[in-house]
Amino acid sequence: MTQTSNPFGQVLVALVTPMTADGEVDWPSVEKHIDDVIRSGADGIVVTGTTGETSTLTDAEKLRLVEVGKDVAAGRAKIITGGGSNETAHAIELYKASEKAGADGIMIVTPYYNKPTQAGILTHFRLVADATDLPVILYDIPGRTGVPIKYETILRLAKHPNILAVKDAKGDFSEVSRVLNQTDLMYFSGDDANVLPHLAIGATGLIGVTANIAAAPYRTIVDAVNRGDLAAATAQHKKLEPLVRATMTHVPGTIAAKYILHGLGRISSPRVRLPLVGPEEWEAAIIEDELALVTDVEGVDFSNFRPDRNAAAGGALPKVHGTTR
Repeated sequence: MTQTSNPFGQVLVALVTPMTADGEVDWPSVEKHIDDVIRSGADGIVVTGTTGETSTLTDAEKLRLVEVGKDVAAGRAKIITGGGSNETAHAIELYKASEKAGADGIMIVTPYYNKPTQAGILTHFRLVADATDLPVILYDIPGRTGVPIKYETILRLAKHPNILAVKDAKGDFSEVSRVLNQTDLMYFSGDDANVLPHLAIGATGLIGVTANIAAAPYRTIVDAVNRGDLAAATAQHKKLEPLVRATMTHVPGTIAAKYILHGLGRISSPRVRLPLVGPEEWEAAIIEDELALVTDVEGVDFSNFRPDRNAAAGGALPKVHGTTR
């Protein structure tokens, strides 16, 4: 495989899925939010990923998110579908349907819960990549899946013509460097706190949760790295640090991102689907204390932040459940 171009973008948002207070997808808010992050500098959107609550979305909702994303983006950003399934057959069918729905690329997560061997992981990724002509990002996140994609497996997968990139949430920078040295794979930072370190050793971009709230600073960081201006990139990295800490440290990123976006008036409800629940009082208080330290972050004005702990409390049971088959 010879990499000729980047079909994914560089500033990719791991999109939250806005929902109503009763846990149904809020489609007008989805459209508005996608437009907001693109206008703020995102050139890629990952729908139905971990942050999008993929585990509780129905297949119909996942496919509609691709369709809505394509319609709203209108060529301004690539639409990548994430999530997939820990059942290979279901993953294949879902990604084939996503391609028909208009996805520009797919992000395949390591099969979770099953804890397959490396041979099983290799087979899963290969079969899914064989089933579509779309470019593929491998998602390496052992903290959620229970198993890493080992270095040797990544090297073997890099030979597949459709597998072009890795989203790294493993944080092994020495391994990232080894893979970058030995393959043409692109790397995307999957850890908001490590975006600049990843870029500094040769990563292509990021797939970020905090970018739901503030995409513009990540655009600034990526553009600065592209032109070799480490000082400008570092300055933005420092400004973002308390916002990243507020979003990613105290509760799952989906919960905090929705809580913050709702407080900023950018989505209609902070609701998440069970088993996720909104922040408890003490968690919300810590998040708000962290946000008080955020200053001069482009595109975000916390002077107008109005958190609603009551609206965020608990979680929703949707009318139609998600499925793993």
